Amino acid sequence: MSFLKGKTAIITGGGYAVLSDGRCGSIGYGIATAYAKEGANLVITGRNVEKLEKAKAELERLYGIRVLPIPADISAGSDNEATAQGVVDAAVKEFGGIDVLVNVAQASASGVPIQNHTTAQFDLAMYSGLYATFYYMKACYPYLKESRGSIINFASGAGLFGNYGQCSYAAAKEGIRGLSRVAATEWAKDGINTNVICPLAWTAQLEKFEKAYPEAFRENVEVPPAGYFGDPERDIGRVCVQLASPDFKYMNGETLTLEGGMGQRP
Repeated sequence: MSFLKGKTAIITGGGYAVLSDGRCGSIGYGIATAYAKEGANLVITGRNVEKLEKAKAELERLYGIRVLPIPADISAGSDNEATAQGVVDAAVKEFGGIDVLVNVAQASASGVPIQNHTTAQFDLAMYSGLYATFYYMKACYPYLKESRGSIINFASGAGLFGNYGQCSYAAAKEGIRGLSRVAATEWAKDGINTNVICPLAWTAQLEKFEKAYPEAFRENVEVPPAGYFGDPERDIGRVCVQLASPDFKYMNGETLTLEGGMGQRP
């Protein structure tokens, strides 16, 4: 446990979530666990204070690292730039700098066709996803420039393939992809590596859906070609560890898709 020892990572949406078998049950918590195993100090954000505190307790107990949990919500009608800046300022005060920014947090309405989508639903996706990514990137920039660090943003197959009923989610995720490509171009000279992951993971939410509504699950959830969903820690979290490595600087600006544990560059 030393690859990221002494490094500091901000992970949005990193609250505690596990599957019934004890494995990591969300992408954010899976990444936080993978980073903790490599010795990184973590700043995790989210809207649920209880989940943030639980994540802190478990990660510090299991891996001996330090975790700073900060409740934060980027949403319409709030001073979102100040919220993101406050998280970054607290991270720098606690740990002295920032080496990695991982933008995972995203909320959205799902299953609502375009003609029925409300402005509030559209705002929910855009603010929690696209605007949050934008504000955290801006706030982290001077510290990532100093550390020659990495940004890892999350998009989705919903935008790549036009998933039914996910117009606001897809729009936010495609916005994040475009923003990330521009950052890769503009900030490469500063030594900042920017990449995008489009994952498909087995999460606690999917597990609950399958158990509560097995028929609806079979009709609406398509199993990836590999025959299984990506593991939030072992597949997606480990890719995020690799993307924080100086050896992966040549991947600046890439989009990586992860479905069922299989990685591809489209």
